[in-house]
Amino acid sequence: MPDFAYKAIEPGGALIEGQLTAAGRAQALREIEARGLRPIRVEDRSTEATRNAPSAAAEVGWWVRRPRVTPAMLEAFTRLLSSLLAAGVPFSRALLILQREATAPAAKAKWRELHGHVVDGLALSAAMARSPETFPRVYVAMVEAGEAGGFLDAVLAQIADFQAREKELRAKVTAAMVYPAVLLVLALAVIIFLLVFFIPRFQLVFQGFNAELPLITQLIVGASHLLRQAGLPLLVAGVVGGYFLRRWRQTEAGRRTADRLWLRLPLVGPLVAQYAMARFCRMLGTLLGAGVPMISALGVARRSLGNQVLVDAVGESIERVRHGEPLGVSLAAQRQLFPGAVVEMISVGEESGRLDRELVRLAATTESELDQQLKTTVALAEPLLLFVIAAVVGLIFIGMLIPIFSLQDHIR
Repeated sequence: MPDFAYKAIEPGGALIEGQLTAAGRAQALREIEARGLRPIRVEDRSTEATRNAPSAAAEVGWWVRRPRVTPAMLEAFTRLLSSLLAAGVPFSRALLILQREATAPAAKAKWRELHGHVVDGLALSAAMARSPETFPRVYVAMVEAGEAGGFLDAVLAQIADFQAREKELRAKVTAAMVYPAVLLVLALAVIIFLLVFFIPRFQLVFQGFNAELPLITQLIVGASHLLRQAGLPLLVAGVVGGYFLRRWRQTEAGRRTADRLWLRLPLVGPLVAQYAMARFCRMLGTLLGAGVPMISALGVARRSLGNQVLVDAVGESIERVRHGEPLGVSLAAQRQLFPGAVVEMISVGEESGRLDRELVRLAATTESELDQQLKTTVALAEPLLLFVIAAVVGLIFIGMLIPIFSLQDHIR
């Protein structure tokens, strides 16, 4: 059995250190508490060797991915932790229960790691911040606000509700885009097949007549030749270019440029801004309803926007609120994100003292409108895609049939 070194506080308040042998961290904690001590830090003495040893994934190769905590697992963790804390279960015990109840190995390992950090003296938000791949920055910021205000259970419940609504909205967006995406992939496959396999065989018909082909036929034959001769290099160049584009997108300048371009796209830009506004309003209303102060709530809600250009814009409004300006007035300058009607509703909510409920209602209304707009956009995109596909395929066939009609002149 492993040896554990611990620091604990005696009933009299004195800090002591010691070590014991136990089957695991949970048993070590129980033994320390059975001695009438309150544990502050419990550390497996073999963890240092484990940290320095290469992981199994590293030995197999960099391409092996460890199992990750899914959004559904995180939502279940958040909701259950909120319920346990609201029921008066001690924090350390609540984390142990979550660790025991977890069925997925990835979740069990992550909750065990989180419990270890908390037992070692870290705040929950600080422990979560060490795992950004599991706990998003907005999640950590909300937990930090709940810890500071003393209403962590309420904030966790609000986070779980927010996660459920976010998942529902993402599912709607994904479902709306499936059919157009499948249609586009099939169209590209048909066009590539025509250019690579059909056109070269059809081209043999014209070679024996030494006739000048129409311009449209020459363009189609040239595209077919280019795709057959340079298709693989073009594919490799596209993959390499996509890799470097993604790396550039992760830089500060690249992220701002890409976010600015998204906002300027027709149809897409307004939807992105509307989605960001709904997230901001729901997050801000959730935090204000949980008792988080206005400035702190605005700082957290600002991070939920996702678009760096909008984050910068709202940052200016937060500064104006910090200097005593009403929220509605400060947001009025950001017309791209907050239309006039939205600003008026926020101002009315401030004046009536119902800002939190008004923001949540506004977010629900905006999400409903966004869902309808997505359905309308997809409904318009489907026939448009079909028309473009039919036009391209028809153009290829017409371009290859036109010379056939003039073959009889060359035969004569």
